[in-house]
Amino acid sequence: MSDKVNRTRRWVLLGGAAAIATGFAIREYRLIPQDYAGGQLDVAEAYKQAQSGDILLVDIRTPREWQATGVGDGAHPLDMRREDFVQALERLTDGNPETPVALICARGVRSARLSNQLTVAGFTNIIDVPEGMLGSAAGPGWMRVGLPVKSYKEDT
Repeated sequence: MSDKVNRTRRWVLLGGAAAIATGFAIREYRLIPQDYAGGQLDVAEAYKQAQSGDILLVDIRTPREWQATGVGDGAHPLDMRREDFVQALERLTDGNPETPVALICARGVRSARLSNQLTVAGFTNIIDVPEGMLGSAAGPGWMRVGLPVKSYKEDT
């Protein structure tokens, strides 16, 4: 009986370990940005070009994230989860699909994925800011570099 109990325990432990490993693998996959063949900017250059009006910088994070860190100075907060995201972006670009639009998120994962989707949707000049606000493998990010942020107010 004890040999059978030991085998059962072993299978339960192996199953639990496999489930945990699978969970970590899925988490890591979700944190890996998709490849994006379009342009990229580091955060300092994105800030500089947003200030000069050379690009439209769009912070695609959520209102909760904007409240926690603020929005990069010169960036337009536009939650990528909005059902009318593409239409709202079209309004920001005055309907011009060639407008240079740089996307920034927290760590460059969502911005890379959305860059690909917007390119497929017909925007021809999407630029990814892969460092994001919080930093990633691409660099330290907006906050750590010390670029200016503005407070987010719900009605913006």
